[in-house]
Amino acid sequence: MRHTELTMGRTFALIFHDGDDFLSELDRFCREAGIRQAIIPTFLGGFRKVGLVGTQGPLQNPDRPVWEETVLETVEALGAGTLARKPDDDDSVSLHIHVAVGRKDAHAAGSVSHLKWAEVQFIQEMYLQEVISPHLRRPVCDDVPTLTFGEPED
Repeated sequence: MRHTELTMGRTFALIFHDGDDFLSELDRFCREAGIRQAIIPTFLGGFRKVGLVGTQGPLQNPDRPVWEETVLETVEALGAGTLARKPDDDDSVSLHIHVAVGRKDAHAAGSVSHLKWAEVQFIQEMYLQEVISPHLRRPVCDDVPTLTFGEPED
């Protein structure tokens, strides 16, 4: 395990509207507000369609990441995540968001996974807290983007 103390900055409440591209709108907000790293303690609401990491059938290698996508429609969602600077690019963010979703048409049958994309249905409410320090980055190690923290490289 690794750990570090975080120095927090501004806190925001975001409301996404019906039809919004969830990740594009989040990226746009971060650019406009100058957010380059943050934690998302929670968000909740509905998605018309959502792409999650997942596959049908047995995994070829359970010790390797799964990158296939499964699409669900008309779900309620609860999620959390982190935003970190992309390695070698201080101007864009790397999102890592997981969601628990329940399908409205299947007795709220649930799925939990990494969020790849989503279209908002009705509304999504999010709370986002900026991280001032240390620098958060997400380099790829063994095919897995992994959160790291520390001062920027010179």
